[in-house]
Amino acid sequence: MRGVTHFPRVSGSNLLGNKVQLPEQLDADLNVLIVAFQRWHQSLVDSWVPFLENLLEKNPDLDYYELPTIRRMNWLYRTMLDNGMRAGIPSRETRRRTITLYIDKEPFKDQLAIPDERDVHLFLVTPEGEVLWNASGEFNEEKGKSLSEVIRGVKGL
Repeated sequence: MRGVTHFPRVSGSNLLGNKVQLPEQLDADLNVLIVAFQRWHQSLVDSWVPFLENLLEKNPDLDYYELPTIRRMNWLYRTMLDNGMRAGIPSRETRRRTITLYIDKEPFKDQLAIPDERDVHLFLVTPEGEVLWNASGEFNEEKGKSLSEVIRGVKGL
């Protein structure tokens, strides 16, 4: 882990239109947050989904969220982008889990030790914002094993 200890307090809206204050309004005791910056990052996010879905089956106190992270912009552009994403996501559950952040990205990246926007970044976070694990990039077995071990350790297994 790169020394990140706390997830910053930010707010966004999920694709169901609900405002969400992160991290305190996360639904589970443990939450995997996948921060993506580029449209093409969706394939990297998707590489994690089967593994995360499998983890959810074994851990009812776990959830995951996709956080498309976009620079601040006016409501018209936000609405157009959100509607475009919503149109491409028929699943209500995926819409609930997709929380768009329209923020000043530089301080956010600084707080999370994200050096640039070339990759996705994942964080295992408590509702209090404590970062228990982080990784970046596409899913692989090593990263999945590392996340699973941290979750087992937190749960005392």
